[in-house]
Amino acid sequence: MPNLSGKHISYWIDSTSAANFPPLSDNLSVDVAIVGAGITGITAATLLKRAGKKVAVIESRQISTGVSGHTTAKLTSLHQLIYADLIKNHGEDKARTYAQSNQAAIEFVAKTVTTEQIDCNFSRQSAYTFAETEDNLKDIEKEVEAALKLGLPASFVRETSLPFPIAGAVKFDNQAQFHSRKYLLHLIKQIPGDGSYVFENTRVEKVEENNPCQVITDKGIIQAQDVLITTNIPITDEGLFFAKTYPKRSYIIGARITEHQAPQGMYIGSGEKYYSIRTTPIEGGLLLLVGGGGHKVGTVENTEEKYLDLENYTRSRFGVDTIDYRWSTQDFVSFDKIPYVGKLTPVSKHTYVATGYSLWGMSQGTLSGMILADKILGIENLAADLYDATRATPFVSPQGIKQNLEVGVHWVGDRLKGLNKSLQDVAKGEGKLVTVDGDKVAAYRDETGEIHAVSAVCPHLGCVVAWNSGEKSWDCPCHGSRFNCKGEVLHGPTVKDLDKLKIEAMQLN
Repeated sequence: MPNLSGKHISYWIDSTSAANFPPLSDNLSVDVAIVGAGITGITAATLLKRAGKKVAVIESRQISTGVSGHTTAKLTSLHQLIYADLIKNHGEDKARTYAQSNQAAIEFVAKTVTTEQIDCNFSRQSAYTFAETEDNLKDIEKEVEAALKLGLPASFVRETSLPFPIAGAVKFDNQAQFHSRKYLLHLIKQIPGDGSYVFENTRVEKVEENNPCQVITDKGIIQAQDVLITTNIPITDEGLFFAKTYPKRSYIIGARITEHQAPQGMYIGSGEKYYSIRTTPIEGGLLLLVGGGGHKVGTVENTEEKYLDLENYTRSRFGVDTIDYRWSTQDFVSFDKIPYVGKLTPVSKHTYVATGYSLWGMSQGTLSGMILADKILGIENLAADLYDATRATPFVSPQGIKQNLEVGVHWVGDRLKGLNKSLQDVAKGEGKLVTVDGDKVAAYRDETGEIHAVSAVCPHLGCVVAWNSGEKSWDCPCHGSRFNCKGEVLHGPTVKDLDKLKIEAMQLN
């Protein structure tokens, strides 16, 4: 196994302290219950409390340690290459609404930072999508043309402050970047009081839409007139959002860099293999963040190679010596590239969701929180129809069919994996699928030699998990649920841990 560099933790989490909100201890009643404390839930909670609503924010682990704590933290309406496709597939009006709503999200954060005087390293930056070779240049030129048609602050450039030549780039002026967790921790601390609450380490197991709704947790029940499910992917299976999106995992490393070495602005490449690049202030200088290596969850076992590729790229392109941080993140890609925001199902009256940010969660999550708050408050939001969570979904698109066929292949084919492996085949620090007495077992042997054995069947919809060596986790290739090496939930849609198994001592020899 390769020796990876850097602290295995998100810089955003490592550079901030825990919020330390209590778990739920008594049943209670509020106007709005918000399940999930990332950027969408916290944005919605902030707006609703400002409007006089009593809210309860419920987080299964700790505030902003999920996807919002593992982001690249770019605030931009330039989402790699999207506008030419949006115009082609959805028409100019819908593409313009997408553009304007993402721009509005940037300005909402900017205004909030100024008004609340939030110390979160917010800075205006230009954003770039670049092509290194002529191969992808036509796509860049089409994107500039489409973005200008929609009134976006776009231009075509051939030179950037990157330390290597490019063929061309689309540049958006007046975008932004920030420290996502500093921003969110400031906002969440304003929520408790006057009948509003924040609960950490409280797992929501079920949401029942009645009058009022019941949010059933492992610590008690919260009654609410309305419920927002803002858990990256909904933990409820109604609405079939796990089948309208697919889970994508990507990787980030952080390396200290001098002002002289550092590029100005935020960057993302184009084409099949691309990298994301930005810097952030860090004590004593700057931290260069380089991301990439994206793949569908559960399809790559040797994920250390993703980190090594980022290391090699960063060392060769930017001349850095040491890698300080490494972490990975996960988001759900909507098949039509537009998030789903609104009612959980066509018959839902009081349950709302937001998902499918397609790796652009800082702007998309913010605008989703704005739309959801407006829905609760009865305010018309001109972008709501575009993002309607109950819109006709592209199951029949080639991408949708391919992804859902792959789920079926995993459901059947993964049951045949590991049939000839036994617990003796699992080395220290390694996880493997093995068969014990005919049962499919996910077995991890820790550094002391102890085996941690759990059922390999994901409790969400019965797919078989796969080992992720870089993160030491069990990942479900069907719908993106993730579990730590002991089988405890890291990421939904599941709300249940993998079943723990008692393996007889004789089988461990």
